[in-house]
Amino acid sequence: MKVYFGKTAADYGQHRAGFPDSFFDRLKQFGIGGRGQRSLDLGRGSGAAARGLALLGSEVFALDIAAPLLNEAARLEAQSGVHATRVVGQAERTPLSAGQFDVVAAGQCWHWFDRLAAAREVRRILRPQGWLVIAHCDWIPLPGNVVAATEELICRCNPDWNMHGGTGQYPAWLADVAQEGFESLETFSYDILPRYSHAAWRGRIRASAGVAASLPLEKVAELDAELARLLEKRFQDDPIEVHHRVWALLCRAPR
Repeated sequence: MKVYFGKTAADYGQHRAGFPDSFFDRLKQFGIGGRGQRSLDLGRGSGAAARGLALLGSEVFALDIAAPLLNEAARLEAQSGVHATRVVGQAERTPLSAGQFDVVAAGQCWHWFDRLAAAREVRRILRPQGWLVIAHCDWIPLPGNVVAATEELICRCNPDWNMHGGTGQYPAWLADVAQEGFESLETFSYDILPRYSHAAWRGRIRASAGVAASLPLEKVAELDAELARLLEKRFQDDPIEVHHRVWALLCRAPR
């Protein structure tokens, strides 16, 4: 399945909620992202990590391979009153100088990278004892919930999509960073119930890898119409609560 999120930049920026404020509160407790620090949002997407780090007081750079996403994230940053320096590039081979960052955050993107190559590159651009934060905020399918029903629909419309049935936990990421010499590994997770209007949930699904980022426009329209009917028939509350899990791995570059 060939995925390019630049095709769905508008929905991505508008409907991907990103990380809750409570996530950045937890980072702050570790001393991550404060004033005087320089941070990189790796695989920027809609820029949720960049905005959160900037609001903590960090000087932020943001890298993504898709220029349309960088532009959409810049629009959202302007609305939030923050700024991030845009960098077009790959996580595995950034155009950035060695040893210049206190924090590198990879939000909702580590699985898209050549993970060991990305960990090696992050180690290069971090200062000694700099922080790497790998984080996810994933919808969680449970029997009968709107996530499970939506995933069934995506699978019917896109049989190549294989990202369904997730648990929001990523133990393999610990091996990635340990192999590249990162230290002081620590994880945390907790569940949240963000509320989506029917229109917003449809937009969130269009912004997914298995939908507008990979399907032709006519198939996206068919899936969107079928999802609208599904919500009207089976999930009539509007807005609806959508089960999500926040998960994060924190670790430090070698001294």
